Amino acid sequence: MSMTGTASASHPHIFLGAGHEKNERRTWLVIWLCGFMMVAEIVGGILFGSIALVADGLHMSTHASALFLAALAYSYARRHADDRRFTFGTGKLGDLAGFTSAIVLALIALLICYEAVARFIAPVSISFNEAIPIAMVGLAVNVASVLLLSGGGGGEHHHGHGHGHDGDAHYRDDAHRIETGVGALQLEIFEDGVPPRFRLTFEDGIQPRAGDVTVETERPGGARQVFALADRGGYLESIDEIPEPHAFDAHIRLGAGAQPYAVAFREHEHAHGAAHRDNNMRAAIIHVLADAAVSVLVIIGLLLARFLGWVWMDPLAGICGAVVIAAWSYGLIRDTGAILLDMTPDRVMEKRMRDTIEADGDRLTDLHLWRLGPGHLGAILSVSTTKPRGPDHYRRLLDRFRSLSHVTIEIELR
Repeated sequence: MSMTGTASASHPHIFLGAGHEKNERRTWLVIWLCGFMMVAEIVGGILFGSIALVADGLHMSTHASALFLAALAYSYARRHADDRRFTFGTGKLGDLAGFTSAIVLALIALLICYEAVARFIAPVSISFNEAIPIAMVGLAVNVASVLLLSGGGGGEHHHGHGHGHDGDAHYRDDAHRIETGVGALQLEIFEDGVPPRFRLTFEDGIQPRAGDVTVETERPGGARQVFALADRGGYLESIDEIPEPHAFDAHIRLGAGAQPYAVAFREHEHAHGAAHRDNNMRAAIIHVLADAAVSVLVIIGLLLARFLGWVWMDPLAGICGAVVIAAWSYGLIRDTGAILLDMTPDRVMEKRMRDTIEADGDRLTDLHLWRLGPGHLGAILSVSTTKPRGPDHYRRLLDRFRSLSHVTIEIELR
C-alpha cells in the first residue's frame, strides 16, 4: 500500500531568486553604461581616425551583448514565472543564460589566445598614446559595472543566529524567555564550539538546586528524553548532549511534580553554496571581471612595452588574460551544467534530510533533490514505514529545511 502527497492540490511554481528584480534593474543599468561607452568609442574612432578606438568599441559590444543576454533571461523569467507550461517554473532560465555566457567566455578566451600567439609570430606596431588611455577608460567602466552589478557588497546573506556544521548554515530561534512563579528564566541550546547542551539561566538570580530541575524533550514522532542538569556557576547545563535534529518541544520542571513550562524549538536549515547562487548575475559579473582583468594585464603589458621596449609583454598579457577567462568559464560551465542536469546541489543537506526522516525508525528508500532556482530546491521522497503516517507528518519533519520549495512524498506501508 502506498500514498503520495505534495504541498497542496494547487500551489505556485514561482522559484525566482530573492533579488531577481533588483538584479534585473542593475543589469539593464550596466547595459546602458556599456552601450554609451561603445557608441562613444566607435563614433570617436571614426571621427578622429583611430582604429584602436573603433576596435575597443567593437570589443565593448560583445561585452554588452553578453549582459543583454542576462537581462533578457531576467525579464523573460519574471514575465513567465507563473506560466503553467513550465512544470517547475522559470527559475533555471538564469542558469541556462549563465551556461550560454560561459560558452561565449570560452570562445573569447580562445580568440584572445589566438590573437596573442599571432602577434608573437608577427609583431605589430602599437600606438601607445592611444592604446594606454583607452585601456584605462575601459578598466574604469568595468570597475563601475562590477560595483553596479554587485550593489556595492557581497552576495552572501546571513539571517539571525548561525551555527556551522559540516559547512552548512543553521538558523534557529534557540533561546526562549519564560516567566515562572519564581521569576524569569531563559532556556537555550548552546553549541558554540562545543557539543550542544541545554543552558538554563535565571534572570532574577533565584536559581533552584540543579537536582530539582529537569528538561524533557518531545519530538514530532512522540519520542521523549529527560535531561538532568548540573550547576555550572551562574547557570544550569544539561549533562547529556542534545541529539540532532534540534526540533522538539521542551518541558521544563522546576521541581518534582511541578507544573511544566513548555517551549518549542524549531531548527531551520538553509541550503548553501551553489543552491543559492544566482548564476545569471554571476555570469554577468564574470564577463565584467574578465574584461577588467584583461584591461589590467593589457595596461601592464603596454607600459612595459613602451618604457622598457618589451614588445612581447603585450601578447603575453593577452595569453595570461585568456587563461584567467578560461578558468572562470570552466567553473561557470561546471556549476551551471550540474544544475541543468539536475545534479544534487547540496550533499550535506541531502544527508541531513535522510537522517531526519529515518530518526524514528522509518526508512528512506528513494530521495531526489535538485535545484529549481536560486534558493529554491525540489525534492521527491519515498518513505517505507510500519506506522500509519500521512505525507503531512514527514512534511512537518522537513519544515526545518527552508530551501525546500516543492516536495512530493510517497509512503509505502510495510
